[in-house]
Amino acid sequence: MHVELLNVGWLTAPASILRRGEPRGQSIRFPVPAYIVETAEQRILIDTGLHPAAVADATAFYGPSDALDLFRHEQELTLAEQVDLDTVTMVVLTHLHGDHAGGLPLVPTSVRVVMQRIEWAAGHDRAMVKRNSYFPRDYTEEGRNVVLVDGDHDLLGDGSVELLLTAGHTPGHQSVRVGGNLVLGADVAYFAGVLDDERFPVYGHDLAEQGRSAERLRALRDAGARVLPGHDPDILRPGPVPV
Repeated sequence: MHVELLNVGWLTAPASILRRGEPRGQSIRFPVPAYIVETAEQRILIDTGLHPAAVADATAFYGPSDALDLFRHEQELTLAEQVDLDTVTMVVLTHLHGDHAGGLPLVPTSVRVVMQRIEWAAGHDRAMVKRNSYFPRDYTEEGRNVVLVDGDHDLLGDGSVELLLTAGHTPGHQSVRVGGNLVLGADVAYFAGVLDDERFPVYGHDLAEQGRSAERLRALRDAGARVLPGHDPDILRPGPVPV
């Protein structure tokens, strides 16, 4: 099994909204990762990063949004410039935020997209879309082949890739365990230290539930797993990821 980390964008935002307790007036520039997991029979894309049109002009692409005004978008290479998307056999979305689902329209609609049922439902509920700052144009393309799961799920049926329900950041956020000892934690914790100090962003669906998800990943880490955070610029580097 081979895992590759891709950089599919950068976001810059006030530090005080990304990590509770940070002083006002400072900003953090942080990477937007996606992953390719290759097995003997599958080429799985985990998250899709930013859409290049959103990087060029997010307001023009998505429409006016208070959330967009807080973030500056950058992208050096698009998802399609780094991956032959016709070779992808499956997409796993950790959740529906635009820095994770934004590149989905670049992927052929025939490719299976696997996500939590509760996240998909939230993404189609007007009140939840507003509350969680989703952008439906990322994921509502007609004919998309969506596979919904409920809770923890053995993705390939052999235990090699497992989806872990780690809700809180969004209603149906999920992390991905690969090969037993690698956990792609996604946005349970933007930065590695947040697993311990639980200084989550000021936004999020359910802070208490996010805390329980952090506790779950912390237990996996303390038992020997390598847990990658969602957006830590000191840790997330493009290239092979040991499994």
